[in-house]
Amino acid sequence: MKSHIKLLVILVASAAAIPTFAAERDLGCSLEFTAKSWSAIYMQTEGSGTVTCKDGSSMHVMIGAKGVGITPGKWAITNGSGTFTHVSRIEDVLGSYAALSVDAGAEKAGTAQMLTKGKVSLALDGTGDGFDVGVAVSDVKISRSDVKMSKKE
Repeated sequence: MKSHIKLLVILVASAAAIPTFAAERDLGCSLEFTAKSWSAIYMQTEGSGTVTCKDGSSMHVMIGAKGVGITPGKWAITNGSGTFTHVSRIEDVLGSYAALSVDAGAEKAGTAQMLTKGKVSLALDGTGDGFDVGVAVSDVKISRSDVKMSKKE
């Protein structure tokens, strides 16, 4: 009888652990993007990119950001990349992220940002052209683009 109770306890504990394991699955998604921005005290950024996950899924996205800070400048990031964490399905990357950015550049612009949206995080970096220097806090929105994915021949 005691062995049946132990087996039952093990089965119940195992069943309870399954949803936790599934919820913590990480697809290993990354972002390649380009963006243009201008700022004084107010900052605005617009861009686009592609999210690609290790399971083979991908999605074209639009990127928009508005924020405030001490960041005078105008720049374009032409070689941006990012890594998402805690993504269990590709749609988890969509939505609004809180961001803190540190930017510096005279002729060659650069950016490094850490964004968070609940459990999902996104670390961004990139290089490009322009001028800017400073720190800003912003709201970054990632939305699905209407651009259709093309199939590789």
